Amino acid sequence: MATVATAGRDAQGVPVRRLTVLYDAQCGLCIFLRDWLVRQRRLVPLDLVPAGSPEARHRFPRLDHGATLEEITVVGDGGQVYRGAGAWVVCLWALADYRPLAHKFSTPSGQRFARGAVLAAAKYRGARWQRSPASCDSGCAVPD
Repeated sequence: MATVATAGRDAQGVPVRRLTVLYDAQCGLCIFLRDWLVRQRRLVPLDLVPAGSPEARHRFPRLDHGATLEEITVVGDGGQVYRGAGAWVVCLWALADYRPLAHKFSTPSGQRFARGAVLAAAKYRGARWQRSPASCDSGCAVPD
């Protein structure tokens, strides 16, 4: 899996021992996926932190926090930054039951599939939920 190093650090080739998943706490779909991640057996610890929160800004002061609200972002303890489809693949890689699937998604054909799935989820999220907390009352529940 390709990584994007944070500014000033060469994170390529650094082992990942812990991941921080930055998720949109105002989005029902994101909360549903966060809750799903929490219930999975993990091979790599996952810290789930609301994107744009004071905690996220404290942990990652040089990260573009506006972008983390638009696209899932996962940060490795060695400075790796994963966005979009790569972020979902690395989340699967951290899970005991999904690591083989993550390896399949890291192939060229798997990457196309993962990218398509992320784009479909983003389209669904954009059509279903508003980013504004004021508009996120009962309409932010994940549909049955």
